[in-house]
Formats: sequence, C-alpha cells, structure tokens
Amino acid sequence: MNTEKDFSPLTPNIVRALNDKLYEKRKVAALEIEKLVREFVAQNNSAQIRHVIQILATEFALSQHPHSRKGGLIGLAACSIALGKDSGLYLKELIDPVLTCFNDSDSRLRYYACEALYNIVKVARGAVLPHFNVLFDGLSKLAADPDPNVKSGSELLDRLLKVKKGKIEIIHVLESVPDINLLDYLPEFLDGLFQILGDSSKEIRRICEVVLGEFLKEIKKNPSSVKFAEMANILVIHSYDLIQLTSMTWMREFIQLAGRVVLPYSSGILTAVLPCLSYDDRKKSTKEAASACNHSLMKLVTPEDDVDDEESQTKSSPQSDGSPSKKESDLNGFSNISFFTPASSDRPAVTLDLDGIVQVLDRHLHDSSTGMMTRIAVLKWLYHLYIKTPRKMFKHTDSLFPMLLKTLSDESDEVILKDLEVLAEIASSPAGQTDASGSCDNSDSKTELHIPGGVRDGTCYLTGCKVTDLSPSTPSMNSYFYKFMINLLKRFSLERKLLEMRGAFIIRQLCLLLHAENIFHSMADILLKEEDLKFASTMVQTLNTILLTSAELFQLRNQLKDLRTQESCALFCCLYRSWCHNPVATVSLCFLTQNYRHAYDLIQKFGDLEVTVDFLMEVDKLVQLIESPIFTYLRLQLLDVEHNPYLIKALYGLLMLLPQSQAFQLLSHRLSCVPNPELMRTVEDPKAPVKDKRLAQPHIDYSELLQHFDRVQSKHLEVRHQRAGRSEHPDRKL
Repeated sequence: MNTEKDFSPLTPNIVRALNDKLYEKRKVAALEIEKLVREFVAQNNSAQIRHVIQILATEFALSQHPHSRKGGLIGLAACSIALGKDSGLYLKELIDPVLTCFNDSDSRLRYYACEALYNIVKVARGAVLPHFNVLFDGLSKLAADPDPNVKSGSELLDRLLKVKKGKIEIIHVLESVPDINLLDYLPEFLDGLFQILGDSSKEIRRICEVVLGEFLKEIKKNPSSVKFAEMANILVIHSYDLIQLTSMTWMREFIQLAGRVVLPYSSGILTAVLPCLSYDDRKKSTKEAASACNHSLMKLVTPEDDVDDEESQTKSSPQSDGSPSKKESDLNGFSNISFFTPASSDRPAVTLDLDGIVQVLDRHLHDSSTGMMTRIAVLKWLYHLYIKTPRKMFKHTDSLFPMLLKTLSDESDEVILKDLEVLAEIASSPAGQTDASGSCDNSDSKTELHIPGGVRDGTCYLTGCKVTDLSPSTPSMNSYFYKFMINLLKRFSLERKLLEMRGAFIIRQLCLLLHAENIFHSMADILLKEEDLKFASTMVQTLNTILLTSAELFQLRNQLKDLRTQESCALFCCLYRSWCHNPVATVSLCFLTQNYRHAYDLIQKFGDLEVTVDFLMEVDKLVQLIESPIFTYLRLQLLDVEHNPYLIKALYGLLMLLPQSQAFQLLSHRLSCVPNPELMRTVEDPKAPVKDKRLAQPHIDYSELLQHFDRVQSKHLEVRHQRAGRSEHPDRKL
C-alpha cells in the first residue's frame, strides 16, 4: 500500500499501524480511529465520518494486501463502536466490505471479518434488520466453513442475532414488510413474544409491547385471516401478573372478534379472568379488561348449547341447496368471511366446554381466598348457565348444591342474593323434574307441595277437601325445591348464628324469587316433623315475624286474612300445625286470620303451659305488633263489640298473662278505649244477637286443631323435663 497517499483525516501513524502485521499495533490504531470518530460525532460532522468509513473500506478492507484488510476490518468495527446508536445511519457502508471478506481465502481474515461484524451488530442491534437477508446469506456461508475457529465465530454472531431484543426487532421489521403476512404465522411465535414480554428488562418489555400492539391492530383490521382458536390457550397460559393486562386486552379482542369460536376454551379463559375481577384500583385497567372478557364470553352462551351433540350435528347439516343459512353468514357481524362462515358442511361444530366451565366455577366457590367480586361473577355464571343450558346444567346440580347452600353463610349480602337467585332457578326450573310426570323417586324430595301431616285416608282435616285440590293457585316446584327447603332448614338448625343474622333476609328474598306460599307451605311441612323442638319453636317464631311484618309477604297476609276459600283455609291449617311449636305465634296467626274465638280458646290453655321469661317476651312483642299498621283492621274491629266479643276476650286474656309492664299498660290503654256495646247498638236493630262473625269456618275442624295444639305442647313439655333432668343429674343415663 502506498503510505505516502493522503488518507486524511487518518494520521500517518494510524495508517502505518493499520497495515502492520502485528495485531496489537492494529488494535492501537483502531482505538485512535474510535477517538477520532467520536470527535466527529460530537461535532455532528457526518461528512468526515463517511469519509473515514470510505477510506477504511476501499483502501484497507478491500485491499489486496492481507494485513491491510485485517486493519480495515478492525477499523470499521472501531467506527461502529464510536458511532453507537448512530451507527444505523452508516450500516450499509460498514457491513458491505465486511461481508465481502467472508469470501476471503485466508481463514484468519474470515475470522477477523466475523469478529468485526459481531461488534458492528452488537452496537447497531435492531438497526441491522433491514440488512437481515444479506447477513443471513453471509452467516450461512460461515456456518459451513471448514475452519473450526471461523465456524465458532459465526455461531457467536448467530446467537447475537437471536437474543430476545433481536428477535423482537426482526419480527417488527418483517411485520412492516407489505409482501409478508405474519398473521398467518402468529400462532407459531405468539407464545415466544409473551414470554419475552415477561422479561426483567424494561427496555425489552417496551419493545415487545410495541410489537404486540401492532399485531393487535392488524388482527382488528383483518380478523378473517386470524387463527383465533390456535392462539386462545396461549393467552390463557400467559395471564400471570407481569403481563396480565396485555393478555386480558388480547383476550377481550379475541372474544369480541372470534365469537363462538373461542367457546371450547371457555374454562381456561375463565380460569384466567375470574381472579382479576376482585382486583382493587391499583390494577383497575386489568380488572376492566377482565370484566369485559367475562361479559362478552357470557353472551356467547345461548340455548343452542343445551342441545345434545347428535341434535347439534343435525342442526348444523347443510341446507338442501348447499348454501349456508342467513344466521351462519351473519355470525358476529362478519358476512361472507371464510374463517367465521365456511359452508356449513365444512364448518367444525363449536362445542361449549360446559363440564370444564362448571369445574372452574365450583373450584372458585370452594376456594376461601376467592374475592367477593369473583364469587359474584361465579354465581352470575351459574345462573346464566341454568337459564341458557338447563338440561345439561342439571347433570351437575347434585355436585354444586352443597356448595351453593354453604355460600348462604357468606359475609356479603350481594353474594347471598346471587346465590339465592341460582338456588331459586334450580328449584323452579322445569328441567329439574326427574321425569315427564314431574315425580321423583327420592324419598327426600317432593315435586308438589301438600298439606303436611293432617292427611287421613286421602283427605285433609278440611271438610270435603282433597290433598290434590288444596292450592291450585300455587305454581308447582321441581324435585329440587323440597330438597332445597329441607337443607336450608337443616343449615339454619346447625348454624344458629346464620338464622339469627341472615335468616329473615334469606327467607324474604326467597319469597320474592319463588312463590311465598310455596316457601311457607313447605317449611311448615318440614317443621312439623322436626325432632329438635327448640329449633322448631325458634324457626316458627322467625317465620311468624316475617309473615306479620315483611312487605314481601303482603299478598300472603291478604290471602290468610279472609278464610273464605278452601285454598286459604288449607294454607291456614298447614301453617297452624307447625305454628303450634310456638304458642304465641299460633295466637298471632289466629289474629291475622281473624279466628278470634280460636285465639281465645288457645289463650285459655296458656294457664297449663310453663310461662317463662322468653314466653312473656314473645307476648310483649305480640302486643307491640297489635299496635302496628299490620293489625289496623283488628283494632278497628274493636268498635264492633257485639260481633267481636272473642277478640276482646282474647286481648284481655293476653293482658292477664302480662306482668305490670310497658306492654301491659299499652294493651290496657287500648282496651280501655273499647266502647260500651249499649252505646254502639244501632236504632234499626235494638235486639241484635251477640255473635262473633268469625265464630267458625265450615271448612275448618277447630276442635281437631286444638287437640293438635295440645299434642305438640305435650311434646315440648316432655322435652323440657328431660333437659331439666339431665342438668340436675349430668352423670345419670336416661
């Protein structure tokens, strides 16, 4: 090489060192070049930078002299290091001469070329991607190089191009190439992108988010070319904390764009989505995306998912003319799109993974750490499934039922309300009938309500009234209704705190969701056979308070107030037999139904009962109720003294039971307001007979009801004596 030639801005010392046969001297020259180029970068002198690169390429890297070529390669690498992030502006000038040296006959020179390119690529990173094709060709040659050192160097360079950031940038560049549709290959590398998205490097995550964002835009623009089904599980797998928001965002778009195509993956989607619904405001965006996913997925479940597989195949068979139906061609708002709407003969049947969904929902209900909003969402799902796919859902009811009952003990009122909606749907759905006739072989289940206990030879204790004719106005429940009532009362019995804190709330809501008469009828039936008499008395007291005070029971109170039909009389008798577990509740029921003479007869029997503090407190509450709006009609009837003598006698009976207390003063004052019957007698009827218009109902055997009351109270007395004996003699065996 002519050393006297002008190589400025390179100094003669740099030129001599670049041509030296010793590597150490060439390295010193490279450091000088690096320093020189950094100065040009600081001055923003791109012309001088290009001039230096041109000299190194033409006069050194492409020289005929081997040592000069080696000096040129190390000099170009030094330029790249000095340029840093700006090296992308000069990549073609830097890369081309290096790639030319890949074909050199000298293996040492090929190795130095590989080393130089490694340093250039390491600095330029993603900026080299537009040159990916030529780089790939060069690497392909070196991969088969006979020299082991050259081959090893090429492998290092290959690995450099495959680091996470490099991969993302390669994909980003390829995605921008118009002739390449990467959406076709997205299922093959989407998993890798989400793995990279979870990288600890903030920079790598940022680049990956940009790339994924670009792909999501393309998916929205071209949904017909997207293989949603192949990517659904990838999103489910990568729904952990670090990348959860991105995963949920993609999942939301997939569900909205793909529609029922994602139904087979519903259980996995719900596994990822449900926990996010209980996030606080720190993860508000993730929670909102998960909520949208959950809502959209729920809307995809329709009654057509309740048909059997054979029926589904029949319905999806092609029409006689071989063309898809209008419903198929308009699916999800995309008409004439082959991915969503192939000819029905080619379209695979979309099957709802109901078993998997139920398993996921059940698992979240059983998990005590599940958040409140997640539990609500689970119950909404169950309700929706029972509405849309009742036939298939009832196959899972026996396994779900215990946990649904347990959920009634939840701390949240909103959770309990949703739980009651599910239980009410189970209890009233026609799909819950065990056979066509609605009968049930289970001895613990009954499909139709009936008057309890008081049945003799097919006839209840109502004159001429058959069991099957008792309450035609009450809608029939299915075989799970009676099972629900039995288990609910059993739960109240085992969890007295639940009965005390939430019992009235639960029963009132059930009266709204189901027919109130059904609820009271069935509970009275069950309580009649209750062996725990103390619980039976407490439960009757609770039901009686609800009956007399709750707005939800207005219609039922009106039905009982006027016993003029066989149905209302049947209801009264049904309640009465269980109400006998609580004497004061029985009297209040008689007041409600205007059976004043019977109320008086009952009060007469109170003298034979054990009068406890609790008993007197119940009488006190009854007096307070008499002064409430519920019994306005009763107080007004006190004006008609002649026709309501037993009402007055019954109230005086209560007065005589009470000690001198506030309730005594209240009732005494009320009775003192009862007018003199002589003053109230009308002129038109001066000798009217004194008669209680509610003396008796032709449909009700009152003497039998009194006998029933005596029998029940005898049982209570016997149990109290047994308890008293055990407390006095704890070691004595009865």
